[in-house]
Amino acid sequence: MTEQDKFDVILFELRDMKEGIQELKSDMADVNANIRDIRHAAGSLEQKAAASGLHIENVTDPSIQLIAENFIELTNKLNPAIPAADKNLAYEVKVNYLVCEVNNLKTEDDKLKNQSA
Repeated sequence: MTEQDKFDVILFELRDMKEGIQELKSDMADVNANIRDIRHAAGSLEQKAAASGLHIENVTDPSIQLIAENFIELTNKLNPAIPAADKNLAYEVKVNYLVCEVNNLKTEDDKLKNQSA
C-alpha cells in the first residue's frame, strides 16, 4: 500500500466520521427540541394542577359544605316527622288486626244465625 492509498483511506474515514458527526448533531437537535416540548408540557401540567387545586378550594369545598349544612337542616326537620310516621305504621298494624277480628266475628255470627234458624 502506497502513501497515497493510505491518505485516501484516512480521507475516506474522515469523511465518514464527518457524516456521522453531522447525523449526531441532527439527532441532538431533535433531542433538544423534545426536551423543550417536555418542559413546556410539564409547565402546562403544573398550571392545570394548580388550577384544579384552586377550583377544588374555591368551588367544590364550599359546595360540599353547603350541601352538608342543608342535609343537617333537613334531617332536623325530618326527625319530628319520623315518630309520626312510626305511629301511623303502628296504627295501621292495629287497624289491620281489628279488621281481621271483625271478619272473624262476622263469620262466627253468621254460623250462629244459621244454626239457630
